[in-house]
Formats: sequence, structure tokens, C-alpha cells
Amino acid sequence: MIGPLRQLLRQLGERPGPPPDPDQVPLAMAALLVEAARADHQIAEAELGEIGTLLAAQLDLAHEKATALVQRARAAVERSVSLYEFTQPLHESLDYGQKQDLVRMLWHVVLADRRLDKYEDYLVGKVAELLYVVRGDVVRLRHEVQQACPAAGGGD
Repeated sequence: MIGPLRQLLRQLGERPGPPPDPDQVPLAMAALLVEAARADHQIAEAELGEIGTLLAAQLDLAHEKATALVQRARAAVERSVSLYEFTQPLHESLDYGQKQDLVRMLWHVVLADRRLDKYEDYLVGKVAELLYVVRGDVVRLRHEVQQACPAAGGGD
């Protein structure tokens, strides 16, 4: 009984999987940023603008491509059932510094409208947890972003 099971597992492990989608990581990043923008149940234009700007800078994209990526991410978020489908490929693909960069981007998005909602704060913490970013780093990054835009208040 164990022998055939081992053979099946070995065969499954030897099968080449589908080639990785080169667009998966950028789309997952954009989707998490969109999730952050809608965490307080209102998407401010300032937040959408910030998402496009951040993606263009982080991924070295032209403004039009960043805007198209945001639109695709919005559609992906509407179809999604959990954050895991976006955090899992990022956890596997990004190193710790890149994960911190993503958390910093999330803080920029949620603070773009100059207020921090408790649901936005929770979402950033949850995404960071799923990416295995240490809580102390999450708090430090929040403080750095708040210092960069001091009009952003605390949670409500």
C-alpha cells in the first residue's frame, strides 16, 4: 500500500508544472493595494492615484501600463475570496526587503486620503502577517509613512 503511494507521489513531483505567470506578482501586488484602498468601504481618488504612482515606480512601468494593471487588479479583487490568493505568490517570490517595500506601499495607499480607518489598519497588519513581516517592522513602516505625510491621523 505504501509503495504505490510513494510511486504516485514521486510521479506527481516529477511532472513539470505550468510555467510561472510573469504577471502574477505584479497583479498580486496591485490587488493588495486595491484591497487596501477599499478596506474602509470607499475608494478615494487619492488612493487610486497613489496606487498607480506606487506601481509605476516599484515595477518601472509607464503610467498607462500601471493604470491598466490597477484596472485588472480591481477586477481580480472583485472575483477573489481571500487575501491568500494574492499573498501566497508574493510570499514565495519576494525577499524580506521586498515584502517590507510592499507593506510600505500599503501604508502609503491607506494614508493617501490623510486618515487611517481601523479596517485599513487591520488589513495592512493581516497582509503583513501573511507575508511573515515582523510586527515591529510593520509599525516602524507605518511611522515612517506617517512622518512623510504628517496630516495622516491615527485610527478611528
